[in-house]
Amino acid sequence: MKQAGDAFFMKRCLELAMKGAGKVSPNPMVGSVVIHDGEIIGEGFHERFGGPHAEVNAIASVADKDRLRHSTLYVNLEPCSHFGKTPPCSDLIIETGIPRVVTGCRDPHAAIAGKGIAKLLAAGVTVIEGVLEEESMKLNEAFIKFHTRELPFVSLKLAQTLDGKIATSSGASRWITGKESRTEVHRMRARYDAVMAGEATVRHDNALLTVRNCEGRNPVRVVADRRLSLPLESSVFGPEARTIVFASRECRFLPQAEKLEKMGVDFVFVNDHAEGLDLREVLGELYRRNIISVLVEGGSRLAASFIREKLADKLYMFIAPKIFGGDALSTFAPLGITMPDQAVDLCFETPKFYGKDILLETYIKY
Repeated sequence: MKQAGDAFFMKRCLELAMKGAGKVSPNPMVGSVVIHDGEIIGEGFHERFGGPHAEVNAIASVADKDRLRHSTLYVNLEPCSHFGKTPPCSDLIIETGIPRVVTGCRDPHAAIAGKGIAKLLAAGVTVIEGVLEEESMKLNEAFIKFHTRELPFVSLKLAQTLDGKIATSSGASRWITGKESRTEVHRMRARYDAVMAGEATVRHDNALLTVRNCEGRNPVRVVADRRLSLPLESSVFGPEARTIVFASRECRFLPQAEKLEKMGVDFVFVNDHAEGLDLREVLGELYRRNIISVLVEGGSRLAASFIREKLADKLYMFIAPKIFGGDALSTFAPLGITMPDQAVDLCFETPKFYGKDILLETYIKY
């Protein structure tokens, strides 16, 4: 039976789990606390990929191990049941004699998927499931999609003016938003496995696509360069981070490919069609490379393509208090791209402010 304090302690698990953002992928973000007589006596989180899991760290932090036999362990994701880079957490829980476990949601990984819960129950452990389940699933939405649909989680990032423009009539688009918004975008990059942009955006801005305005790892840079036309000196090909270029299969024998390969750039050649590269094939290749989340910063053309193909999951829209006027370029009116005939429903989160800009965060429902 769920108790009144279960949600309170699960919320703490979620707070701890967030500390692993951008550090544990392709593993999930997990936090855990150990409670004895209503008091937290141990807590931990999954700190880095390949390191100890949250439950291991939480149990290790308990000073008096004898109290574990009269404690409850909380964890936002089902304890693992198999040997991976670390031993099974469910075995550790059983060995330490913890009698009650409260979980947020099940782990969809094929090696677990209920097996951790089953092992605990078979050992006589009381298991309470589904406490803050929606919040737990949202925290690891990329991990869950990756293991249930075999595709990365895709978020689109766009910036526009109040009148819905992404660039002036001359094509200038840099710094629509303020410094605070740009810093938040760098934080986003640090949380995603990959950041993706199209050839036109990379060329126009000479985009580096790295994390610079905050602490955090650089994501893998993914460039959609259909005709393999970007200059060799483009910043995105620099040594700061790994770069994967997707191009049409027709380009696989071009001299440019050989030159970039010698510079350390990875290449994937995929099918294309009238409106660009086959994005489902692109995502499939990223899935095979264990990339579970992608932040698309490629501007309106690439964003519209992802929406048209029903491959985008989330949208971050930064709106700046500016007006560019009627001749400027609109957010979802790029040349040569058709949008879906049916309406695309959006489910907005609470708006956030960064300086004078507004961030609208929304899930995309097709």
